[in-house]
Amino acid sequence: MEKTFDASTAEARIAQAWEEAGAFRAGANAKPGAESFCIVIPPPNVTGSLHMGHALNNTLQDILCRWHRMRGFDVLWQPGQDHAGIATQMVVERKLAAEGNESRREMGREAFVERVWQWKEESGGTIIGQLKRLGASCDWSRNRFTMDEGLSKAVLETFVTLYNEGLIYRDKRLVNWDPHFETAISDLEVEQVEIRPRKDGGKLWRFRYPLADGLTYEAPVAWDEDGTPTAQETRDYIVVATTRPETMLGDTGVAVHPEDARYTHLIGKDVVLPLVNRRIPIVADDYADPEQGTGAVKITPAHDFNDFEVGKRCDLRVINVMTPKAAMSLAGNEEFLRDADPEPDALALDGKDRYEARLRIVELLELQGLFDGVEDNPHLVPHGDRSKVAIEPYLTDQWFCDAAALAKPALEAVRSGETKFVPETWDKTYFQWLDNIQPWCISRQLWWGHQIPVWWGPDLPTGGYLEDDAQVRGLRPFCAGSEAEAIALAKAHYGPNVDVRVDVSGLRGVGSYGIDAAVQGGAGQVTNVTLNRDPDVLDTWFSSALWPFSTLGWPEETPELKRYYKTDVLVTGFDIIFFWVARMMMMGLHVMRDEDGKPEVPFHTVYINSIVRDEHGKKMSKSLGNIIDPLELIDEYGADAVRFTLTSMAAMGRDIPLATDRIKGYRNFGTKLWNAARFCEMNECRPVADFDPASPTRPVNRWIVGETVRMVAAVDEALEAYRFNDAAAALYDHIWKTFCDWYVELAKPLLQGDDGAAKTETRATAAWALDRIIVALHPIMPFITEELWAEIGTQIGGRATMCVHADWPVLDSGLIDPAAEEEIGWTIKLIEGVRSVRAEMNVPAGAQIELLMTGHSPATAMRLLRNADLIQRLARLKEVAVAEEAPAGCVTFAMEDCAINLPLAGVIDVAAETGRLDREIGKLDKEMGGLNAKLSNEKFLAKAPEEVVAEQRDRLATAEAERSRLMAAKERLDKLS
Repeated sequence: MEKTFDASTAEARIAQAWEEAGAFRAGANAKPGAESFCIVIPPPNVTGSLHMGHALNNTLQDILCRWHRMRGFDVLWQPGQDHAGIATQMVVERKLAAEGNESRREMGREAFVERVWQWKEESGGTIIGQLKRLGASCDWSRNRFTMDEGLSKAVLETFVTLYNEGLIYRDKRLVNWDPHFETAISDLEVEQVEIRPRKDGGKLWRFRYPLADGLTYEAPVAWDEDGTPTAQETRDYIVVATTRPETMLGDTGVAVHPEDARYTHLIGKDVVLPLVNRRIPIVADDYADPEQGTGAVKITPAHDFNDFEVGKRCDLRVINVMTPKAAMSLAGNEEFLRDADPEPDALALDGKDRYEARLRIVELLELQGLFDGVEDNPHLVPHGDRSKVAIEPYLTDQWFCDAAALAKPALEAVRSGETKFVPETWDKTYFQWLDNIQPWCISRQLWWGHQIPVWWGPDLPTGGYLEDDAQVRGLRPFCAGSEAEAIALAKAHYGPNVDVRVDVSGLRGVGSYGIDAAVQGGAGQVTNVTLNRDPDVLDTWFSSALWPFSTLGWPEETPELKRYYKTDVLVTGFDIIFFWVARMMMMGLHVMRDEDGKPEVPFHTVYINSIVRDEHGKKMSKSLGNIIDPLELIDEYGADAVRFTLTSMAAMGRDIPLATDRIKGYRNFGTKLWNAARFCEMNECRPVADFDPASPTRPVNRWIVGETVRMVAAVDEALEAYRFNDAAAALYDHIWKTFCDWYVELAKPLLQGDDGAAKTETRATAAWALDRIIVALHPIMPFITEELWAEIGTQIGGRATMCVHADWPVLDSGLIDPAAEEEIGWTIKLIEGVRSVRAEMNVPAGAQIELLMTGHSPATAMRLLRNADLIQRLARLKEVAVAEEAPAGCVTFAMEDCAINLPLAGVIDVAAETGRLDREIGKLDKEMGGLNAKLSNEKFLAKAPEEVVAEQRDRLATAEAERSRLMAAKERLDKLS
C-alpha cells in the first residue's frame, strides 16, 4: 500500500471505474426478489453549480442509496435537471447583452429558444460533473430534463386532463407582476425588502380628496382623555394616506369602517378623484381601520391585493393604470378615461416610470392645495427574488390551477401518516400552507418553458355561421395535447365548412383571426379561421410537480413506473416545501393510482435537511462574502472529508455551522484509517475465506468482534431513523478510538509474539474487523473505502465485487462476549486513568513510574496480572503490582472494584507543579471574570451579533471545564504533599 491516500488522483480514477462497471444503474447488486428503493433527486436548475446546500442534500441521498444497494435492494436514484424558466431566461439574456448580440425581442421567440437550448447543451450540465465529483451514485444513464420529450408529454397530458376536469381555468385576477421580466410570479418567488425613508419611498403621504356636490361635514380635530371630541372643523374633503401615490390615478373608491362615527353619514356619497376628476364612492368595509391613520382608505383594486378584495365586496370598478414595465398607461386607456376628465398634467404622466410619476403627483397635489402632509414610514415592499425589483400587484388574464381542490387529498395523506415528515415538526409548515392555499397562477409571460397547450380562435357560434350584423369580439380556447388535436377540436366546433389553420407567430388581436372579411358585420358562413397558440409558458414548478412519476416514464405504463413508484424518501430543504413538496403531493395523488385504483402518494417519507451556514452561524451569501465553495473544499481535502463533515453535523432540526478546520480533522480521520490498514498489511492481516467471527478465543479478539457488531447495529439503527449524524458518530468512535487507538495497540503483542496460533487468529480477526469497517463506512466515505477494499483485495488475489457492491454486514448480537467486553473494557479504563493522571500532573513522557493496586478482590488482582504486560507498555509503567496498602506520596484514582495508586513524590516537583496549576487557574479566573461580566451586560447582549454572543458563551464553557480539570489535579497534588 502507498504511504498515504491521494484523493486528488484516486477519486477520478475510482469514479470512472464505478461508471464503467455500471455500479449505479437501477437494480445493480439487487438480490433475487429484492424490494425496490427509489429516490428522485431534487432537480438542480440547469443554470446551477454545486453549492453547500447541494453538497449536503446529495450526500445524504447518496448515503441512503449506497446503504440500500449494499443490502441488496433494487435501488434507483433518479437524477435530472430543471429547466428553471425565469432563471435560465435571465442568464441567457444577460449573456446575449454581454456579448453585444441581439436582444431576445429583436431575434424573436423561435431563435431565442433555440439559443437557450444551445446554451443548455454547452453549459447546463455543469452540475452533473460536479455531483459526480462529490460521489453521487445516481443512475446517470437515466438522467432526465424537465423539457425533454418524455417529460414534455407528461406535462401536456396533465394540463389537458386538469383543464377538461375544470381544475385549470383562465381568469382575470391580481397577480404578483415582475416589471423587469414582464411576467407573473408566485407568492413564493417574492422576497420582502425593507424600504427606508428616501425621496421617492419609505414615506406615508396624505392627500385631500374633495367631496362631490359641495358636501361638507364637521370633522373632529381635538379629543379629551376619554376620546370624546372637544373641537371640530368644517371640511369639504376626506384625507387618505398612501405609500404609493402613483396608484391613485386608478382609485375607484374610498373605504371607511361601517361603525366609524366620523364618516357614517358620508357612506354612499362621492368624492372627486384629484387630477382625474372621476367621481368615486365612499363605501363601508371592515378593511378600513378607525385606529390607523385617518380611518379613510383609498381603494385601487387593480394595484393592491387587499383593495382588490374590497373592490369585489363593494362592487367597485377595476382600472389598471400601468404597463407591464410599470410605467403609467393613461393615453388611450379606455377604462381609465371612462367617466373621467383628466387634467393635462395628469395625462402628461403617460409613459412615465412609476417612481417618476409618484414624485410628480405629489408635486401636482401640493400645487392644488390637496397635499395634507408626509411622514417617514419604513416598510416592507415585495421584490422579485431574481430581478430584485419591486413587484406590482397587476390585473391580468392568467391561467390558474384549483389548488384548493388538489390540496385536500395531499393534506389527508400527511395527517393520516401515509407520508411522514422528518423531523415531524415540518408537518405544521406543510399544513399551514395547504390549509390556506390560494389559486395557483401557473402561467408565465416567458419564452423558455413548456408553452401552454391552448390554441385560441374567434368565439364563433357552433357551425361557424354568423347571423345578421354579428360581430366577433371574444376568443374561444381549444386545449389539446398537439396542434393537430387542437385543429380537430376547432373543426368539430366550427363545422366542416370552415378551413382551420394555425398561425405560429403567437397570440394576436381578435381582428387577425383570419375570418373572411366578406362576412364581417353581416350574415354568412365563415370560411377561414386561424388559430393562435397561447404564448405563455407554464410555471417551472408545474413540470417539477410531476417529477416522481414523469421521470419513470408516465404517462406510458413503463416497467420502471410499475417497479419504482411510489418512491421512498424525498430529501430536500425546508424552503421548497411549498414550491415543490406540496405540489408533488397534490399532483401525485391526483394522477397516480395503485393496483386497486386508490390514489397513491409520491413518497412515504420527506426528510428535511438542515441549512449549511458559515462557522459563525451566518447564512452564506455573496453580499457577506462568506460563501464556501464545496468544489474548492473537495480540491483541498477530498470528497470523503467534505461528505463526512456534513454527515457528522446533520443533526435533525439544527443548522450546520461549517468550519474548514473540521473538514481538515475528518481528512485526518481518513488518514488514521489508512494507517491502520497499512499496519494490518505489514502484519499480514489478510481476509480469510469463510472466517467465523465466533471462532476467536483471545479476549481482545472476541472484544473487537463484539464492538464491530455494536457499531454495525448502531449505524443501521441511525440510518433507519435518518439520524445521519449518529451514524457518523458511531463510525468515528469505533474506527478512531476502538479499532485504531485500542485494538491495534492491544493486538500488537499477539501479532508480534511467538504464539503462532494467537498470531494466526489475530491476523484473521483484524482483517475481518477492518473489512466490516470499510463496508460500513463506504456510504459516507466511498472513495477511500473503495481504494482500501481494492488494496486489501490484491493481498488475497482479488475481490469478487467492488466495495460499492459488497455485502452489508449482518451480524448476530450473540457474537458479543460479555466476559471479553468486561475484561478489555476494564483494562482500557485503567490505562486511560493512568494517562490522565500523567497529563494532569505533568509527568515527563519518558518517566517510567510504578502502579500499585489496592482494595481489590482476588479476581481483580488476577485480571491486573493477566494484562500486566499490556498495561505496562501502553501506560508507560515500569512495574505493575498489587499491595495491601499504598505508600505515602501516591496519587490515587478509583476504579469500580479497586484503587489505583501511582507513586509520584520523587518523580515530579510538587511545589513547582502546584505553582504552575495556581497560575493556570488564575489566568482562567481572570478570563472567566471578563466573560461573565460581558455576558451579564444587557447592552452587550442586545447589540452584539448572535454569533458573537454564542462564541463568548462557548469560551466561558470551555474555560469552566478546564478550570474543573485543573482543580482536580491540584487536589491530587495537595494529597500528594
